[in-house]
Amino acid sequence: MTTTTDATRERILGAAEAVFADKGYHDAIVDDIGRATAMSKGGLYFHFPSKEELFFAVLDRMADKLVAKAGKAAESQASPLAAAEAALEAVLTSLSRRRRLARLLVAQGYSMGSPFERKRAAIFDRFADVIRAQLDRAVTTGEIASVDTEVAALVWLGAINEVVVHWLYQGGPSPVERYPAIRRLLAGGLAPER
Repeated sequence: MTTTTDATRERILGAAEAVFADKGYHDAIVDDIGRATAMSKGGLYFHFPSKEELFFAVLDRMADKLVAKAGKAAESQASPLAAAEAALEAVLTSLSRRRRLARLLVAQGYSMGSPFERKRAAIFDRFADVIRAQLDRAVTTGEIASVDTEVAALVWLGAINEVVVHWLYQGGPSPVERYPAIRRLLAGGLAPER
């Protein structure tokens, strides 16, 4: 059951996502979010005691949605490797469709320093867990070579990160358009030894 407080928090998070995505963390001001929600600064601070906490709540909300999409995509596949690939494609598709989301998750908080890096690492670990679980299953079934699946999952996420950063700042094909090449490079390196 959704409460009034939950609905208010969601409204704030939606407005904050747009403001942070458009202006970045440092250039966004709480008054902008207040105007977008028709709330006072005090009302916003009642729900989120600081701008940093609000920004991190926005990142967590977006990550929850992306992790759920990746997990759902993985569940629809018969083989573990196909499940890992489907999770990867789901994330790339979501990021490609929502450039602002990609900018927030990948780049907007770097100027915050260590707090953003820790939050970003925690979010990426959640995605890595989805991929790693499938790669662990693929090792067990012999679908892929015996590899350190933790490292493999981090490599997959590193590849996603670099493709997204390049797209955001250099243009060119979207991350999902680059998926076939990414898939060949990442999954191809996991082939079982014959």
